[in-house]
Formats: sequence, C-alpha cells, structure tokens
Amino acid sequence: MMYFYFLPLLPLIYILYRILDQRRHQNCYILDYECYKPSPDRKLSTKFSGEIIRRNKHLGNNEYKFLLKAIVSSGIGEETYAPKMVFDGREASPTLADGLLEMDEFFVDSIDKLFRRTGISPSEIDVLVVNISMLATIPSLSARIINFYKMRHDVKVYNLTGMGCSASLVSVDIIRSVFKARKHTKALLVTSESLSLSWYNGNNRSMILANCLFRAGGCAVVLTNEPSVRKKAMMKLKCLVRTHHGAKEESYTCCTQKEDEKGFVGFHLGKNLPKAATRAFVDNLKVIAPKILPVRELARFAGQLLRKRWIKSSSSARPTINFKTGVDHFCLHTGGKAVIDAIAENLGLSEYDVEPARMTLHRFGNTSANSLWYVMAYMEAKKRLKKGDRLFMISFGAGFKCNSCMWEVLRDLDSKNVWDECIDSYPRSNLANPFLEKFGWLNNEDDSFVVPDDYEIPD
Repeated sequence: MMYFYFLPLLPLIYILYRILDQRRHQNCYILDYECYKPSPDRKLSTKFSGEIIRRNKHLGNNEYKFLLKAIVSSGIGEETYAPKMVFDGREASPTLADGLLEMDEFFVDSIDKLFRRTGISPSEIDVLVVNISMLATIPSLSARIINFYKMRHDVKVYNLTGMGCSASLVSVDIIRSVFKARKHTKALLVTSESLSLSWYNGNNRSMILANCLFRAGGCAVVLTNEPSVRKKAMMKLKCLVRTHHGAKEESYTCCTQKEDEKGFVGFHLGKNLPKAATRAFVDNLKVIAPKILPVRELARFAGQLLRKRWIKSSSSARPTINFKTGVDHFCLHTGGKAVIDAIAENLGLSEYDVEPARMTLHRFGNTSANSLWYVMAYMEAKKRLKKGDRLFMISFGAGFKCNSCMWEVLRDLDSKNVWDECIDSYPRSNLANPFLEKFGWLNNEDDSFVVPDDYEIPD
C-alpha cells in the first residue's frame, strides 16, 4: 500500500531522469585524432625555397630582401611541407586538379588511419564537418569524402569555407551544438587548408608573406557524446567561446583574399593585423576567463582593479590575471613567431608553456586551422598530457575572429602520432633558418642585407 503514496511523484521522477539523461548526452568527447604527415619528397628545404623564389620573375631586389628577412625570422625550419605542384614547378599556373589532389592525399591518409585505429566504420559517422577555407568545389569537399567512404545517406553534413585559421574550433562548436540535440552520435571533423590554388605569384609585400608562413597539413578527429566511451575518450570539452569582430572595418580588412594591382590573387596580411588580433583576443578572454579560472584568482584580480581605481595612480602596476591557476597546458595557433610571442607576453607564459607552439611552427609551419592539433600532438608525444589536466586552445582567423576552448584530459595520453620520428630532437634551442646564409647573395652583388624602410616586418 505504501507504493501508492509514490505514484504522484512518478511524473516528477520521470522528468528528472529525462533531464539528467539529456545532460549526460550533451558532453563532447574527443575519441581520437590523426594529423597528416605528407611524404618526405614534399619537404620544403632551404635550398628548394631559394629555387622557388628565383622562379618568380615578378620579384625585384626589394622583394628579395623582404622575403629573406621574413623567412629567416619566421621561426619555420627546413622540414615543412608544400603541395606537389610546387615541386613540379607549376606554382604559377595551378589547376583545380592540383587542389583536389592535395586534399585527396590528406583525406585518404589521415581518415583511413583514424578509422583503422578506432575501429569505427564510415557508416557509423552521424555528423561530418569539413573546414577548408581556400578551396570551394562543386560537389563540396564534404560530398567528396562521403562518396569516397560511402557514408550513410542521412549523415548530417557541414562544409565550411572562408573561416580561416580559426575554423577548427568553429567546427567543434557546430559538433557540440548537434550533440545537444542528438543522443549516441559520432562526428568526424576534417580540417585542412588548400595551398595549391592560393599560392601567390606577384610581388606585393603584404601578400608574398603568406607563402613564407603557410604549409601543407591537416587533421581528422572523431568526437562523440556517448557516455559509455568516457573511459576510452581522450578529452572532454569543458567550454568554448567564439569572438567575431567582423563589424569593425579595420578588423574585417586585415586578412583578406584579393587581387593585387597586376591581377595576381593572394592573401593580404595588413599592418593592422596585430592590433585587430589583440582586440579580439582581449574580448575573448573577458568571456572565457570566468569559465576556466578559479574563484580565488578572479577575486584577486577584481581586488587589484578596485585598488587601482581607488588609488588612481599612474605609477601603480597594471592589474594582471594568472591564467596558469586554471590552465595546465596552452595550445596556441602557430600563426607565426610574432603571434606566439604576443600571446606569451599577454598571458605571462614561460618558454615551457609556448614550447609546443614554437616547435610545431618550426617543424610543420603554419598549417592554418589544423595547427592546433599538431601542437596538441607535440604535448602528447612529450607525455605532458596527464589525466585531469586542463588544455586551453587559442586560435585566430580572418574575419577577424578569436576562438578559444578548454579541454579536460580524461586519461594519460602517450599514443604514437605525427611527431614520433622526430620528437627526440625537440625542443631545439636554435630555431634560426639558414636561408640568409645560403641565399643572401640574391639581394645585392656585395652580399649586403638591408631591410626595406617602407614596410614593417614582424620579428
């Protein structure tokens, strides 16, 4: 008879169960990932870089000087990768087939390896998100993957273009949103960039810089919201914040694809880029800091602010916030040496904190949106990622936008990855590129090296 007293509570118990069950399925886990390593014949050595520069007949003496300075100070080494058409000497006249070949090589290598290692069949993928900014085809690249792997007809597809170097976290945010609405879902994230059709062959200094920074790469990631895989998963997404300053004209125009005065298409990097990036970065931190930092650190920072306002003294120290109180590892976008230096200074990071980003820039270059996964792979190869650690990802992209997120490491990570063959040779104390030493004679007959005064080159 006592059971009848609980009957009125059954609807409430059922509602609570549904709420808790729904929340359990709204988590976003990384099951596994695979970074792409092109074949050794695609390595862009210093010697071959010099040959590529000599092939560009549009470059004058000043442009040679600019490229020398940019390459030497870029933080990029001699083992990065470039598309096949560059090695064929056809960078001045690439075709659509070159762009598709670059993507197919990545798709077949990385996605195949990921499916084999996880034991997941292509037919088990419920959501596919592809982000490749500089190549838009019909059918789409996502349709190309679906056709190749014969995925289900009801797979949910998102094909992103033009999102720039911050597209990976945009893709993660899309997957997270889908997970909130669907239980027992597996997602495949494919992130890369096409360099074949976006190689710049003119002499505009704000556009030839992109050829010095961007390199071939890619990453495929399997994510899921199934609670049963928590023990197998690598990481759990804790929070993600996206900041977009596209409404600001200065931010919108600092990174754009356009034609130069001679009709050559390239990627323009404006002088106002550092300023736009700083604004987006600060606004992003304002939102995510309360989500990832302990209350005591937020209270300490608030106390510093109040004290500075009461004292109103210009000599008092600027209030600072210690992100290390809530973050164990910093996964920074390898946009360039200047980008890494600026983030390190603003967040008060040590050389140990930025080592993964610096070494990734040296070994693989700026691989655009997928660079974050190479940085994370470096941490894993160095056995830094332990259960319970908190990993903070920060990325920047054209628009202009800054996206960041926090991952929780669910188990000690030490699996083999793209760094295995060379991880013992890192970190390196000397990251200087020998380009100037080998090709300084390209500038002047007297081997002098003078940086043009009319352009500011990042250190």
